[in-house]
Amino acid sequence: MNLNKKLKFAVIGAGHGGKAMAAHLAIKGYEVNLYNRTFSKIEPIIKMKGIELEGEITGFGKLNIISDNIREVIEGTDIIMVVVPAFGHGSIAERCAPYLEDGQIVILNPGRTAGALEFLNILRERGNNKKVIVAEAQTFIYASRGMGPATAKIFRIKQAIPLAAIPATYSDEVVGKLDEVFPEFISGTSVIETSFNNMGAVFHPAITILNASRIEATLGNFQFYVEGVTPSVAKILEVIDKERVEVAHALKCKNVISAIDWLSMAYNVIEDNLFDAIHSNPGYSGIMAPQTVNVRYITEDIPMSLVPISEFGKAFGVDMTAIDSLINLANIIFKTDFRKSGRNFKRLGLENLSLEEIRNVFIDGKPNKS
Repeated sequence: MNLNKKLKFAVIGAGHGGKAMAAHLAIKGYEVNLYNRTFSKIEPIIKMKGIELEGEITGFGKLNIISDNIREVIEGTDIIMVVVPAFGHGSIAERCAPYLEDGQIVILNPGRTAGALEFLNILRERGNNKKVIVAEAQTFIYASRGMGPATAKIFRIKQAIPLAAIPATYSDEVVGKLDEVFPEFISGTSVIETSFNNMGAVFHPAITILNASRIEATLGNFQFYVEGVTPSVAKILEVIDKERVEVAHALKCKNVISAIDWLSMAYNVIEDNLFDAIHSNPGYSGIMAPQTVNVRYITEDIPMSLVPISEFGKAFGVDMTAIDSLINLANIIFKTDFRKSGRNFKRLGLENLSLEEIRNVFIDGKPNKS
């Protein structure tokens, strides 16, 4: 990549997050292409030739190419920002594989748990051996919502978001190239750190399942974090968080942080318990609950976040009572088996590997068996 030229971006996904990111990049003055597989969802954006942004950032982001043809969108771009639910990472990798070229950077926003590993594995399976860097953010940079067919609102831009690549030696390079655009990104030690400091896994499924009756009775007419997190719910969140941290420690992740510490880092909220920290965060104010429990907080965060965390926990002898309870409840509600459809060890290519071999896959992209 020529560092003297202005970066060209592709944003994959025209949901609320993808619209916010595409518009923000365009407002910042970058050339931005936008892809969505469903044409009807981007047709209003095509008519407007861009996206109107509200909230913390305001303005109109004029886009370069808006298309349901992924080759047209990613061709000639430097950085490809994938902003789709984690259950879509696999299909996006399959669609990108024939067209990704040397020097391009793919960033999952966010990767949830082991997203970059899954994406890289699929590129290899599809025969793409180009020098493509695959990275993932620990969390999505915005608290945002789509406000209309061609409008998005950014409630808050998060601070100090770790980002890591596979191999981990490329993380500094990716963050360095993004610095002019998003100084909020910082280098993570490895994808182990970004995967297991996955706060969506802590907050989203539990708050949704524990508020299932309220969601169904009111069609989500309450503030998800402000009203959905009572003292009892917060206590359950703290145990889920504890289990996640213990799994990360088993993987020898030195930079795993608690949910309270993350809220301090991302939102500058300082409290001594999770209930007070959530309720002191202005970034959560105004975010309404989903209108149904059939939402990505379950369909994404259970199979792509809690399932792999549970898999690692069981492999290394960590008590996963709270996380397993949420997975089991979700299986009952949806009449499915998220363990089979999610990021289990078989899907991640980690079956029959030792702890050190698994660490090597995360850090170097291969087990380095002796």
